[in-house]
Amino acid sequence: MNALLDPALLFFVLGLLAGVLRSNLEVPAPLSRFLSLYLLMALGLKGGFALHQTGLNGTVVAGLASAMALAVLLPLLDLPLLRRWLPPYDALAVAATYGSVSAVTFVTASHLLEVQGQPAGGHMAAAMALMESPAIILALMLSQRARAASTVPAGGALALGGPTAALAPGGGGHWREALTEGGTLLLLGALAIGWITGPAGAAAMKPFTGEIFKGLLAFFLLDMGLLTARQLPGLRALPVSLFAYALGAPLLHAGLALLLAGALDLPVSDAILLAVLAASASYIAVPAVLRHAVPEARPAVYIGLSLGVTFPFNLLLGIPLYQWAARTWLG
Repeated sequence: MNALLDPALLFFVLGLLAGVLRSNLEVPAPLSRFLSLYLLMALGLKGGFALHQTGLNGTVVAGLASAMALAVLLPLLDLPLLRRWLPPYDALAVAATYGSVSAVTFVTASHLLEVQGQPAGGHMAAAMALMESPAIILALMLSQRARAASTVPAGGALALGGPTAALAPGGGGHWREALTEGGTLLLLGALAIGWITGPAGAAAMKPFTGEIFKGLLAFFLLDMGLLTARQLPGLRALPVSLFAYALGAPLLHAGLALLLAGALDLPVSDAILLAVLAASASYIAVPAVLRHAVPEARPAVYIGLSLGVTFPFNLLLGIPLYQWAARTWLG
């Protein structure tokens, strides 16, 4: 089946269309939250079951190391460019957002590979979890440095935004939030449970991770389409250069990931998911931390770009493109 004709992706298009037409169609917030937790739990379990079969080997270590290297490298590469177009804190927030990952994009790509009969290694779920936090930690470090640099010696006040919780004695809560985000803990915990229980666990959880997965993924992508449509009006005020970044950065990041995958001789399916991870941008975990830790940054910029531009691009065009590139260059 053509990736663009997968029912789950078409439900995303339906949600996007319903939102643009201002339909009263909606998914209740508690159900949306449940669906996101379900997908992370199911993904972690499936990854753990697969990892139990393969065990820790050179391919697994190389895949995880590649993910960590990209998670640190990508925001550092993007930040100097973004500083040309945006105020310092906005540039920092966008770099962190695009240095982290989108779990929904990853889950969708994993599902498509399974449908095509070419599933990736189970360790790639762990790679996704590892790639989520480094960009957040980097944003916290650089924002603290920026505030310290803008301190006015005479009065002790901060020129940009004033004192914030990130510099207060209790500001360590943001570090803990970055390292113990609920979705990440659920994913890693489910991965560990799948790894421990192995084939017996896979048989016991088969209905949960198999038969109903596709339907619930479609339901969640319907909600994502509605959510994306709500971000579109806020994009009108952004400069064209940022739209170019929101479309160009995923391509560049995916290209770097594929070069790294080729250098390490990763399997093609693992390389595809590594490219998808590198090309994606967070619109849940990173914004949840930045809203409190870096209040000087405008959420309309970093959430609008990641959810309104990059997410639908990756979902509808990027994933098939990264698959084609990986199979052409590495296959």
